[in-house]
Formats: sequence, structure tokens, C-alpha cells
Amino acid sequence: MPERKKTALISVWNKQCLEQLATALNTDDYRILSTGGTATTLREIGLEVVEISTYTGFPELFDGRVKTLHPKVLGGILARPEMDVEQMQTHDVHAIDLVVVNLYPFVETISRPNCTLEEAIENIDIGGITLMRAAAKNHAHVLIVVDPEDYDEVCTRITSDQVDNEYRRKMAAKAFRATTAYDAAIAEYLTSQQSFPERLTLTGNLQDVLRYGENPHQDAAFYRFVGKSGGTVSNRIQHQGKELSFNNIADTDAALACATSFKEPACAIVKHANPCGVAIGANIKTAYLKAFKCDPTSAFGGVIAFNNPLDGETMASILENQFAEVVVAPSVKDESVEIAKKRKQLRLLEVGSPDIDRTEFNVRTVSGGFLVQSADRLTPLQQPLNVVTQRTPNVTEITDLEFAWNVAQFVKSNAIVFCKDGATKGIGAGQMNRVLSVRIAHVRAQEEELLGDGLVMASDAFFPFRDGIDEAAKAGVTAVIQPGGSIRDDEVIAAANEHGMAMIFTGERHFKH
Repeated sequence: MPERKKTALISVWNKQCLEQLATALNTDDYRILSTGGTATTLREIGLEVVEISTYTGFPELFDGRVKTLHPKVLGGILARPEMDVEQMQTHDVHAIDLVVVNLYPFVETISRPNCTLEEAIENIDIGGITLMRAAAKNHAHVLIVVDPEDYDEVCTRITSDQVDNEYRRKMAAKAFRATTAYDAAIAEYLTSQQSFPERLTLTGNLQDVLRYGENPHQDAAFYRFVGKSGGTVSNRIQHQGKELSFNNIADTDAALACATSFKEPACAIVKHANPCGVAIGANIKTAYLKAFKCDPTSAFGGVIAFNNPLDGETMASILENQFAEVVVAPSVKDESVEIAKKRKQLRLLEVGSPDIDRTEFNVRTVSGGFLVQSADRLTPLQQPLNVVTQRTPNVTEITDLEFAWNVAQFVKSNAIVFCKDGATKGIGAGQMNRVLSVRIAHVRAQEEELLGDGLVMASDAFFPFRDGIDEAAKAGVTAVIQPGGSIRDDEVIAAANEHGMAMIFTGERHFKH
């Protein structure tokens, strides 16, 4: 073959847009080195390719496990022409100017339901990731390309001779981010049974650069965890509406987590990360109307989530009742999409299966580090119920207590939830003392005229004093569910008995800060 000015090494699993890039290199006087499947693809489009095994004089080994790990290849990538020329000549090493690599699909492989450990191991790329690191290290002399999305710009820069040092450094940084994410996915998979390894690497792919964060002066972006998909905000299909904001995404996630925690048709309306109305019903329209009735004022501008497909009748009820920022459901029927068009700014999302993985862990940054904990999951109430009062709750009260207890885990602490007939009636959230949360829940129920016989109350943590029970009695609460565990439990139980309340201890707290 005629002498070429430069050499490109191409070895890719994902062959998207490969023809465009390779053709541009071929016309720009590059010699192309390649491996098995990639070389075959390039020959099929009529390009001249030198196989790596021909170039090195050494065959591929062990079913392709060893292909590019050879001194002529790695030496050509890592050599510094201005200072290594003598050794290059001695050992017949030729400079490689461009490396185009992407890796075996490890994440896609382990995401398959029936993936075996053997399959996962065989999809750990060794040669490719070595080429990426080597080229990125020597980016002063080698351009590394790891993403097909960059091929257009690479072609333009090569043909116009604009591959400057700044661009090389940018592409090297991208390569190292790719290798870091790849290794982190492997490490997470192989240590999945270890709760807190000595090192924890969090990786995600940029999904959206947001207009701003919680406030307009804050920059923000949304990253999607590698390998996480169904039933999540990151997996959304947006049928209409403005771009999601930072706060929209946070509230949508909170609303989905709450709604999908129920087996019955359910609706959760969230405002500023707290539920302002939650209900279950025979269908999602009924659930929505019950949830909206809890606090129509707070529901204005909220996020509405369902755990069942969104139908047109329910969508029409939403438009009739309120302004909403986001409506989200596992799936969205065509008629609901058409009805939603009456509010062009409304963000209408579907996210797939409601089997939400609330992640194996929660992460919160603090100055100098981050906190990690397992996700809070509600434990089924022990049977028989731990009734600590003279009166035992009746069947209707027990059903509502279980509902209220489920909702309480999604309310910022100190959390108080009033409930009746499978719907919240008043919610007190995020207060510095528990009795104030009870008073707020009481006020909300009173303002919406939702007080009445048979009201129950859930508290995410124990009552430190009897005043919370006394306040609940004023609202007409007849049954309470709480963890227990206060040094004044006896006083709290005595207060409940004085008011004729039933009380259940769960033995489990559900703070949400």
C-alpha cells in the first residue's frame, strides 16, 4: 500500500457512524490499523485496512482476549517522537497518531435479566480500555476518540488541520471519564453484596443541562446513573411541556416514590418535596379527586403522580381543577395526551413500569465528603399489631392507619399525617417540634372541612411529650400509629387512654430530612 502520513488505530464495539469517520481518514492520507470485527466492517465499505495481527506479526489469542496488547501497538501510542525516536527505530515501533476506541458493552450485558457471572466477566474490556488510557496519557501526540457523537467534529478538525492542544486535552479528559465510569460499573457489579466498600465511586451520564438549580443563580445538571432505567425520572418520555427544572425533577421523583408505594390505584400530589395530598381509590381519577381535596391551595403548581396508566378522564379532571407543573404516570394513554394539549406548558411524562428502584443507597453531600445510607423501606407491620392502649383500633381504623403510616415515610420530619377513608386529610411537615406539626395538620384539615369521626394519625417518630396527643384529640383523632420508644411513652399512652384513642407502636422510625 502507498506510504501514508499518519496512522489511525480503530477498534470499536459500537460501529455507529464508523463509515463516515473511516472514509474521512482514508481520504486524509491515514493508514488504518484495526482488529477483527472492526476490520471486517471497514473492508465491507471498501476501505483498505491493516489487521493488528499482521502489523505486530503476532496472532490474536484466547478467543480475542489478547489482540492489541503488544509493544508495537502500545509503544506506538505512548512514544514521544521528540525524545523516543532512537528506541522506536531500534524496535521498529511506528507512531500512532489517532486512536478510536469504544468498549465491550459491560453495562448493557449485566442489565439483562438472565446475565450470568461468566457473561459479565467476558464483557470486561481489557485491550480497549488500555488503549484509551495510553492514548489519553500521551494526548500531546495522540488524539483519543471514544464517543461516536464526536466523529463529526473529529472529521472536521482533521480535514482542516485544527487538532490543537486544547482539543486533545479535552478529548483525553473525556476518555478518562469513560474509563472511570466503566471501571466503577465493574467494581459495583463485583461488590454488589458489600454494603460499604473501602472506596465508593458514583458515576452517571449527563442527561440534561438544566436552566438553573433550586434558584436562578445556581448552575445545575441532571445525571443518570449507569445501568438504571425503568420507572424512573431519568427514563421519562416527555409528551409535552417546558423543559424540566431542577425542582421539577426533585418533586417528580418524590411524587413517584410515594404513588408507586401503593398496590391500589393511587395519586400523590407533591409540592416542595412534600406530599400535600395522597389517596387511593377504585381508579386513579377517584384517587386524584380525593388527593386534591386534601389541600387544593397547596396543590396549585404541584407535581401529580400516579401508579397506573393515565387516562383521558383523569387528565380532564386535572385540567378542570388546578394548575400543575408536572403530571407523571407509568404510561399515558393517547386521549390524555390530546387533552393535555389544552395546557401547552404542562409537562406530561411517562416513565415506564412503576417498579421503582429507590436505589440501593441514598447519597447526600456534606462539606468535605458525602453520606451514604441504604434506602428507607417500610417494613410490614408486625402481626399481631402492638396495640399499647386500652382500646384496640377497629378494622376501618387499622386500614387507614396502615395507609397513613405509608404516607408518613415520604413527608419531611417531623412528619404528621391525618387520614381517613384512604386519603390524607391534613399533613404537618418539616417542623422543629412534633406538636407544631400536629397543629398544622389540624389547621389544614379544619380549613378544608375534612375533620370528622374516625380520623387517624401517623407520626414518623415517637412523641416526646403527651402534648401531641392532646392536640390530636382536639382534631377528633381516634387512632394513632407511631414508632414508640420515648422515655415518656407511659405518659403518651395515658393521654391516648384519657381521650379514648387506640394506639399502635411499630418499633420502626421513618425520619426524612
